[in-house]
Amino acid sequence: MDEAQVQKFSTRREFDDYLQQVLAQAEHTLLMFDPDFALWDLGGSATDAVLRRFLAGQGRLRLVAHSNAHLERHAPRFVRLLKDFSHAIECRLTNASLKQLTDSFCVADGVHIVRRYHCDHLRGEAAFQTRFDTKLSIDRFEAIWLESDAGLHASTTGL
Repeated sequence: MDEAQVQKFSTRREFDDYLQQVLAQAEHTLLMFDPDFALWDLGGSATDAVLRRFLAGQGRLRLVAHSNAHLERHAPRFVRLLKDFSHAIECRLTNASLKQLTDSFCVADGVHIVRRYHCDHLRGEAAFQTRFDTKLSIDRFEAIWLESDAGLHASTTGL
């Protein structure tokens, strides 16, 4: 494994760039947590293309949010992606006891991560090729996942 690369960021552009890098490097798993994914461009054409490639290559995406309203209203490409790859995408919603969680992160294959320390701010870090920097977030994600309920899903009406 290559030496870990950790990069700090504090702007929307940097967050977007690092998120795209993490998504592009994913081959097997993507774990995503954010209160509402409003700052994530999950409905954008570039993100859609990267996620389609990932999912077509047998990747699995697990996503947890406090609310799916933003994705339902502002990310029609993601909703279509969910319909097209419903077998490979699982979306969940946190229950009331987890609504106070305010961090935000995406982990790819257990070794690449982009995380914002608080969902209301853009300060964060991205780390590549490191299990050490992803372990805490993976453990948090699994705990959140176990305490969450079924969320956004494809249906005959499109959602």
